[in-house]
Amino acid sequence: MKAAYIVNGTVQVGTIDDPVPGKGQALVRTHSCGLCASDAHFLHAGQNIVDLSRKHGGPYAALDRSRPFVPGHEYVGEVIDYGPGSGRPVRPGRKVTSIPIMRQSGAHAVIGFSHDCPGGFGEYMLLDEDMLLEVPAGLDDDLAAMTEPLAVGLEHARRGRPTKGDSALVIGCGAIGLGVIAGLKLSGIAPIVAADFHGPRRAQALRMGADIAIDPRESSPYAPLPDIANRRPSIIYECVGRPGLLQQIIAGAAFDARIVMGGYCMEAEQIHVFAAQNKRLNIQFAAGEEPQDMRQALESIAEGGIDVVPWLGARIGLGGIARALAEMSDPLAPVRTVVDPRRA
Repeated sequence: MKAAYIVNGTVQVGTIDDPVPGKGQALVRTHSCGLCASDAHFLHAGQNIVDLSRKHGGPYAALDRSRPFVPGHEYVGEVIDYGPGSGRPVRPGRKVTSIPIMRQSGAHAVIGFSHDCPGGFGEYMLLDEDMLLEVPAGLDDDLAAMTEPLAVGLEHARRGRPTKGDSALVIGCGAIGLGVIAGLKLSGIAPIVAADFHGPRRAQALRMGADIAIDPRESSPYAPLPDIANRRPSIIYECVGRPGLLQQIIAGAAFDARIVMGGYCMEAEQIHVFAAQNKRLNIQFAAGEEPQDMRQALESIAEGGIDVVPWLGARIGLGGIARALAEMSDPLAPVRTVVDPRRA
């Protein structure tokens, strides 16, 4: 099959062997796949991620960066066939998405970060049949591919256990932060304050449902804000992943606030426990989405409850992936560029 793959920290395009499904595995032809910041991280800091998984436990420990692997974990595709002895829950010809996890045929892998389970930057993937979600007929492929990144934000929002009495602050308005805002809005939480250095991202936050969006260089997002009746955030979502930010949040948070850590920080973090204890803060670490979040994300996109159309930028072929990954950190870049691996 044709694919874009990473080997030794570079993106290459070529032909690799078609994956062969085993028991419980679906063979899927990829239609659309979003480019995620984690794909870019593996270009620049992939070995660090692998080493951290080997030291502390994690899903990337078996990855050998000197061998090609096909990224892409935000996908939608068409079921082609199944491996022998499979349950075949979705009929061939139907479109599906899934949590990017493979647990069938003795495997335990993250799709797109595995030598055995290529991701959506290739023409074909193997998906776990127990994880399949059938995509409603007529839903645009690129919108369906936003299910997984939206689901991550919905999971993070849910982890904070928000209630109608909460006022929320979301720090960082990339895809995860926007998904958190959408999840909070869907749950009826208000007010929602978004904080980001970049004007286009603050504009996206307002479109997703934030009540106000502020530049933290101009005013403190932790202070009482006149636009929301001088309330302070009772729940703070960190969606950046930069070292030092957790301690900054601890210093700014109100007494008894809850902090949800959604950003992935690959460096050691130092905090003053004394400050957090004195304020009786609760710090919750969020991770990836669960099946309930995927279902909610797909339903919300298909039924129009959450509008992810503003997330979408260019639709590219395999040859455009290297450049798109290099440009992802630009604050003017779209929330998501989508690749169609059937195109060169």
